[in-house]
Amino acid sequence: MLYKEMRKKELIKNTIYISFILLIAIIPTYFIYYKFQDDRSIESNSENLDVTYLEKTGDKISITKVTPVTDSVGLSSKNYIINIKNNLTEKVGYRIKIEEDLETISKDNCEEKLISKSDIRISVKVGKNKTEIYTLEELENGVLTENIMEALDKTTISIRVWVSQESELPLGAKMHYHGIMKVIEDNSIINNLEDKKDEE
Repeated sequence: MLYKEMRKKELIKNTIYISFILLIAIIPTYFIYYKFQDDRSIESNSENLDVTYLEKTGDKISITKVTPVTDSVGLSSKNYIINIKNNLTEKVGYRIKIEEDLETISKDNCEEKLISKSDIRISVKVGKNKTEIYTLEELENGVLTENIMEALDKTTISIRVWVSQESELPLGAKMHYHGIMKVIEDNSIINNLEDKKDEE
């Protein structure tokens, strides 16, 4: 009887120790996981697309010092990544748009020292497609790309911005560019892109 009681006490004691050790292991893991998640800004621009911006800056994109470079160097500059997932069992059309980040411009008080759109180069790579490069000024209404996402599909968008080598701005000038990346669902894109394919 005494032996059984001792074993029972030992079992309870061991259970408490194991629970305590598990608690010590789980709590830091929980906080590390959620800290990592907080560093990512998740924004749903529509009911059907999950949009995740993988940078700490979320949907914001910027240049804070002028360093004119060639396109080949620009393509190795800071990479802004967006993951998009289609939650529907049908196709979804979407566009990536770049707009001025008026809130940051006002906060930085840099209205008088903005880099001209004609001096800014921007690249976009959708999934495994070829990287496209534009001058920001060339974009119609800030639209960087329009695409169709297949049912339940997901893709990664990679965006980079840099100051063109052709810019006459001096190296190191404290001129700024502040933009916001937007993913906008628009199913009229499906018909437009499919009609273009038919014409080709």
